[in-house]
Amino acid sequence: MTDQVHMTRERLEQAFRDPAAVFAGPEEVVDHPDLTLDQKIQILSAWEYDAAEVAVAEEEGMPGPDDDLLRRILLALDTLVQDFERQPVAPTKQHGLLGTALKRG
Repeated sequence: MTDQVHMTRERLEQAFRDPAAVFAGPEEVVDHPDLTLDQKIQILSAWEYDAAEVAVAEEEGMPGPDDDLLRRILLALDTLVQDFERQPVAPTKQHGLLGTALKRG
């Protein structure tokens, strides 16, 4: 996990693939000074999808960690996407904010 260290290209690519391996929580993504708004949204959106997958698995009877990570991710995204218009997307169990579902308002 980082303590808001400089974001190298390699760490950024890792954050896009596995945000939890780079950040202690979604709030750290929001507060990171080296990330652009678009990068933050992309990282949080990937993290949201992963957390939603866990929630779906739990819903289907597969145990997982019992915490509020998905809620925290959605709150973090909400603080960032205030200047974005949410576009309708096809319904999924994940209910994700897909990158293509956001456009600047």
